[in-house]
Amino acid sequence: MLRKKTFKKTYLKRNFFWGKLFVSLFLVLLFLGVFFFTLFIKDLPRPEKFNEGVIIQSTKIYDRDGKEILYEISGEEKRTVISLEEAPEFLKMAIISTEDKDFLKHKGIDIKSIIRAVLYDLKIKKPVQGASTITQQLIRSYFLTTKKTLKRKTREVILSLELERRYSKEQILEWYLNLIPFGSNIYGVEEACQMFFKKTTSDISLPEAAAIAALIQAPSYFSPYGDNKDDLLKRKDYVIDRMVKLGHISKEEGEKVKKEEIVFQPKTNLIQAPHFVFLVKDYLEKKYGRDYLNREGLKVYTTLDFDIQKKAEEIIKEGIEKIKIYNVHNGALVSINPKTGEILAMVGSKDYFASPEPDNCQPGINCLFDPQVNICLSLRQPGSAIKPFIYAKSFQEGFTPNSIVWDVKTEFNVNCSPSANEEYGFNNSECYHPQNYTGNFIGPISLRSALAQSRNLPSVKVLYLAGLSSVLDFIQSFGISSLTEKGRYGLSLVLGGGEVRLLEMVEGYSVFSNNGVKNPLSFIKKIENSKGEVVEESKINPLRILSSQIAEEINSILSDNEARAPMFGVNSYLNLRDYESAAKTGTTQDYRDAWIIGYTPTLVTGVWVGNNNNDSMVKNPSVILTGPIWKEFMESVLSSFPKESFVKPKERISDVPILNGILESNHSILYFLNKKDPQYPLWEEGVRNWLGY
Repeated sequence: MLRKKTFKKTYLKRNFFWGKLFVSLFLVLLFLGVFFFTLFIKDLPRPEKFNEGVIIQSTKIYDRDGKEILYEISGEEKRTVISLEEAPEFLKMAIISTEDKDFLKHKGIDIKSIIRAVLYDLKIKKPVQGASTITQQLIRSYFLTTKKTLKRKTREVILSLELERRYSKEQILEWYLNLIPFGSNIYGVEEACQMFFKKTTSDISLPEAAAIAALIQAPSYFSPYGDNKDDLLKRKDYVIDRMVKLGHISKEEGEKVKKEEIVFQPKTNLIQAPHFVFLVKDYLEKKYGRDYLNREGLKVYTTLDFDIQKKAEEIIKEGIEKIKIYNVHNGALVSINPKTGEILAMVGSKDYFASPEPDNCQPGINCLFDPQVNICLSLRQPGSAIKPFIYAKSFQEGFTPNSIVWDVKTEFNVNCSPSANEEYGFNNSECYHPQNYTGNFIGPISLRSALAQSRNLPSVKVLYLAGLSSVLDFIQSFGISSLTEKGRYGLSLVLGGGEVRLLEMVEGYSVFSNNGVKNPLSFIKKIENSKGEVVEESKINPLRILSSQIAEEINSILSDNEARAPMFGVNSYLNLRDYESAAKTGTTQDYRDAWIIGYTPTLVTGVWVGNNNNDSMVKNPSVILTGPIWKEFMESVLSSFPKESFVKPKERISDVPILNGILESNHSILYFLNKKDPQYPLWEEGVRNWLGY
């Protein structure tokens, strides 16, 4: 009996010990579980962040119609957010069929799939098998990492359950479509469709949708631009088979669409119209800041006409190739609408993506061709292309197109001999007696003929008569901002002795085209935020710079084929087929720059050719080098614009006969205007020498 009691006591003691140990271990494990669970969920992200509009979107720069994406400004993620309604039903079903067939049934996690994955991982002793629902993938791609750890998986499950509790399946699927990665820095189905098919999501076909769904599993491996395109197409067929199996499409339809060819968009340069785009980008970054542009998903609708831009790029590239024999290696073109000031095309070099020339040259130092330099914004001497502004100023001062000056050899430095035969005069001062391009002089000439034929000597006299200082102020009002240091320039300004920008020169000529009214340059039509709200919109702010009368007179001269014929011939490149046009060329000293700026009442286009390093071209008039490019471009695009003619100017009558074109005696114009002018004896001597007195 004692032995029995002792055994029972010992048994109870042992059971109590093991029971106590079990409870202790349970409590320890419970504590550790609670501890690690608390640790895992510490600083858990808030699912409501999805609803706070913090999804990063890239800023897109479009052409004027919004049809072409010229460039995307982004950080690490390129993304365009769309609504669920914009995605075709077959795209949704393709993704669900492949990534999570029970998406519409489960509550965020799939227990069966998790158990199956865990068992497989235990079997091979590696955490490789996936069991993620669409909700889990969404949580992982937005909040967490792809690293397979217990902590990450715990947080993923908790957040997935909470997300499903708070939001509808439709909302979760919409977020998924916008956040899922597709390789490189491409995120979301809209960005993927644009990248691979150059289509919006709403426009893709069923086979294309299947390819999009196929990419999700391994975007880098299945990339159509890599070595595994065949595997991508096989997986695309697998996606279609899954859709058939789950009843989303019929077997017949599945077999049919599997045979359809998918054409992937070639992997091209990620930027269109690069010189123009970087002008826009620079403006946006200064105004909004780079970080804001990287994340806020702005839509920037520019003024660029994509069709006109492509034509301009093609013509410049081909045109420079044709004149390379004259040691010309680069060219640029700008075209604007004078009635709005909108830039329609900008080509800053013959090919932004080409290599510098010659080989092994140093960009920015000695390259004949420097592809990424935007010549449209570079300072270059304009040659005679500056002359119309100076003649316009003289007209404003009371001179008329009929006013007569003498095109004769003339000295302009009062410290030099009036004979104009010396190189240096009193106190070793440099003499100045410019020559005409033709090398000859023709005597009395009207301002109309002098400008139309681009005679140099008469133009220097016109600048003097108009007043150098007032001319510089006048030119500034046209938008030509670079000629600011008045002390740098002399009478050679009229022959291109100052540096200007092609873009600003075209803007200046638009004032003539638009009958004296300036519309400031514009390159952005409208900017919208990600919600479609307009945050910036261009407005036309016309400003009268010149009277209609004077603008009409300049237009009349520059479009007068008869007046320019002695210099350029009757059938020159300045004439456009079926359109009335005005044009002016310019060639700089030593033939380093060749220009043409020409226009109709609806389009103004400037062309420059030359070399980036200022090497001289083979001696040729500018019209031969730039004329064919300008003419081909204008005739290619003008059919898109209303056909208009210039308004004919009324004749102005002055009280001074020589200003009306009446030369009463053989004297210079200063004889009739101001005999006390210090230039008077020099100009008179030139006339006498011409007449042989």
